[in-house]
Amino acid sequence: MRTLIRYVVLAIVLASLAGIIYGFTRMEEAPQQANKFIGFGVVGLFLLAMPLFLVSESRGKNMKDYMLTDQKIREMRENRKKSPENQ
Repeated sequence: MRTLIRYVVLAIVLASLAGIIYGFTRMEEAPQQANKFIGFGVVGLFLLAMPLFLVSESRGKNMKDYMLTDQKIREMRENRKKSPENQ
């Protein structure tokens, strides 16, 4: 299932980039149509591909490990005091 989502994300990214490139090449001939291709390419990248990628890659991971809490700040300060050779 995970590889299927990766291929779907890759296909969306490639289609979006192709749409953006095609839009820029058509800018001289048909600017309105070119802007639509560029816009749909950007929407595909940021509203479809990026959320799908983030969901597929963050599945099964504990989000608390990536959050900055007071306890982690205290631990970082203690580690910095213990090892002054890093400075």
